[in-house]
Amino acid sequence: MRIGNREFDTANKTYVMGILNVTPDSFSDGGRYNSTDRALAQTERMIGEGADIIDIGGESTRPGYTKISDEEEIGRVTPVIEAVKARFDIPFSLDTYKSRVAQAGLEAGADLINDIWGLKYDSDMGRVIADSEAACCLMHNREQADYMDFEKEWCEDLAGTVRLAKKAGIRDDRIILDPGVGFGKTYENNLTAIRRMDRLMQFGYPVLLGTSRKSVIGLTLDVPADERVIGTVATTVYAVNCGCAFVRVHDVKENVQAIRMMEAIKNS
Repeated sequence: MRIGNREFDTANKTYVMGILNVTPDSFSDGGRYNSTDRALAQTERMIGEGADIIDIGGESTRPGYTKISDEEEIGRVTPVIEAVKARFDIPFSLDTYKSRVAQAGLEAGADLINDIWGLKYDSDMGRVIADSEAACCLMHNREQADYMDFEKEWCEDLAGTVRLAKKAGIRDDRIILDPGVGFGKTYENNLTAIRRMDRLMQFGYPVLLGTSRKSVIGLTLDVPADERVIGTVATTVYAVNCGCAFVRVHDVKENVQAIRMMEAIKNS
């Protein structure tokens, strides 16, 4: 698939999306990159370590997060998008579930919209993405982790997201799906979502796994957010083995090296 100015061989490779939070309150790096200069320096570092896409977020979506206005979010992300696009020749994603923020971000130069609500929060989001012809990553999410049959309902929910995308006119070659680890799921649900990523391949779209430093790793290994690199890398190796097209991570270097090693083994 094409994202921005780059073609991605999603059927045969796993690519790294580096996380750039320009927020004061993200769960693991809040306040570290919420100025343009610091955001540019972090972007340069991640590109140097092998990131293929940079994902810019202006509102924390950690558990218990406080929503901010569209205007505040736009004010955080658009100057950064404009600055990084002017300096770096790499695709950039905007992490938002709000159509007005997405529209402003696309106008500023974003190449992909990463919607944690899979088009189900804002009814205008599908139209905005379709009109722009940008790529999108659509994630599974629920208000409550309330399931009778998790795997069945998880897939049904994502099928609903795909229907919304098609109804809005988003092209098939513009869509990535995300199993939604850490969103609307119990600890056990999160482990199942990672283990059964192959279920999402049935939809025929590339899959992105986002587990970086999340609570499922912290609970499994009993470690704080800043000590979850090894656990994250383990999930990345599993993602490569499952044929996952993208992983979204904070720690680019370690995950790039793990992917290269795993791909060398697979292709030997």
